[in-house]
Amino acid sequence: MRHLIDLEKLSNQTDVFGASPPAVFVGSYGYPRILAGPLVPPTSQIDTAIMDQSENWLSKSFDDLLTYRFSLVRGKKPTPVHSARDPDRLLSTMQELVMASRPADTEMLLHKPPNLRVLLSARESPFGPSAPMVKAVLTENASVSRSVEKVAGDTDLRALPGVVKLYDGGVPQRQITHIFSVGLLGLQAERRLVPTEWSITAVDDILGKRLWREVLRHPLLNDYLLFQHKALANNVQILLLPTPWMFEAMEGWLRSPTGYPEGDYELTRGRRDYPQNIAGGYHASRLPVLEYLQRVRRQAGAIVFLEIYEEWIPLGVWRFREISREALRKPPQRFLQVEEALVEIGKRLKWPLERWTNKSELLGFLRQQKRIDEYFRTESKVFTDLF
Repeated sequence: MRHLIDLEKLSNQTDVFGASPPAVFVGSYGYPRILAGPLVPPTSQIDTAIMDQSENWLSKSFDDLLTYRFSLVRGKKPTPVHSARDPDRLLSTMQELVMASRPADTEMLLHKPPNLRVLLSARESPFGPSAPMVKAVLTENASVSRSVEKVAGDTDLRALPGVVKLYDGGVPQRQITHIFSVGLLGLQAERRLVPTEWSITAVDDILGKRLWREVLRHPLLNDYLLFQHKALANNVQILLLPTPWMFEAMEGWLRSPTGYPEGDYELTRGRRDYPQNIAGGYHASRLPVLEYLQRVRRQAGAIVFLEIYEEWIPLGVWRFREISREALRKPPQRFLQVEEALVEIGKRLKWPLERWTNKSELLGFLRQQKRIDEYFRTESKVFTDLF
């Protein structure tokens, strides 16, 4: 609550100083001329890193998370997306900020006191007060890791391998997303700002596709494995299948008027079009599954059941990514038959199991075992030829 009290003090202030987590926000409205700016809490008396560390939020309460996010003042300035190729002083400051490996003292001068209205989004983390910005400066030297400095400074490296190199170098995914968003990746002549909501899904997808290619080389899983974790009014159940790679994510909102989940899926060849039904939640839940399979050196199919309870509030798709990761860190239950696994899943979900199984495309394939075996023999030949 102390942070919210600090925000009240901003009602007549145009100068904001604090330790940015570090974080920035790049909007999408008005593309290709969009609003961008740093996120700065009006305090330097505490460790503010947690305010942007979604990987450490699962054990927190809704009140904690809203306090973290609403305590960040968002500066806004119209910025052409192509300006990343020749950044002005303000954009350079934002780029330097997101390269930092720990909170950096930042000062923003605003045109007017912040609007205390806050925003909730299904894809992005919540945002606090905002105001048009005159300038922003770092008041200390940012601490930058060698991995980040090397990739951001390589203007001959394309953006996709740049994302992968940062990930392989141990850079947190949230930081990779910020670096991608402010145009610090890619060939110099092609660099551009990427709206935050787009960069979140882009990074999930880039990393997922890289792992997918590696997982296809591994031997198949032997049993049906079931993982679970619940947090923040979300219930995630992950069923791994002893089949070649295929993936489905189904999202069920208990407050939904239809009473049925929506889903998207892919088969061994992967997916090229955008998952229209559950959008960024698809990529956010697929990446942890691929991370797990790469870790255990196995190939499998996967069905992810995402159940959202009535008390849920919009916090962003990071929750599916982190809850799925947490589920896959736990020892799984093993089953010899898919029917046994489904009975157990039915005990863990609030909606009747039939609502999920009737909407699942992959379970439909499994029911037609001869057809799917024939399909995968064809698919396996395709990938043997490819690799």
